Amino acid sequence: MKKALLSILCLFFISVATAHAASSVNGSTGLINIPTADVLRQNQIGLGYYNLNGGGCGIFNTNLGDQLELGVAGFRFDDTNRNNTFVNAKYGLLSEGVLTPGVAVGIEDIGGQVQRTEYIVASKALPFGFRIHAGLGNGNFGGVFAAVEKTLNPVSVISGNNTFPATTLIAEYDGRVMNYGARISLIPGLKFDAGWRNHKTFFGINFTS
Repeated sequence: MKKALLSILCLFFISVATAHAASSVNGSTGLINIPTADVLRQNQIGLGYYNLNGGGCGIFNTNLGDQLELGVAGFRFDDTNRNNTFVNAKYGLLSEGVLTPGVAVGIEDIGGQVQRTEYIVASKALPFGFRIHAGLGNGNFGGVFAAVEKTLNPVSVISGNNTFPATTLIAEYDGRVMNYGARISLIPGLKFDAGWRNHKTFFGINFTS
């Protein structure tokens, strides 16, 4: 009985940790601005696009094996002086378990086009669809950053058999400001993001193979 319960708990926490993995606006796998401890698995790739105030950002991430994620985020704005390309890397130090958090270290904007940023972050799933993240970084994060997620399971629409898709509500402090958003799973691997970032609205779409 104890083994069966432990197996169920393991599957619960692993599924919560991986089901909603997508890129952050800065490119690394994460939430809105901040990265999480999630790292793309072997042979996975991630594609994303965010519509931002006055421009947008295209993202490509891939796994190079052994818990190493490498990605590129290209920013293009109406103001051509703000066009930049970030090269990002993240390494998973510890995979998330039933009782232990996942831990990762990473670098965003390795070339320092805007501000090279190093960080360490931990992520942990909790019961009832909650997941928390906390980290420490310089550069864009300016110290401590943190976030909480709450996943709402699919529910049937009263008027018929249609189902409202699984949605994750996000509140994060990126070390400078509070950001809020929702991540909606449209089909397996495809997610739509929208919310309030850096005092402005944003929306985006992510696909993880």
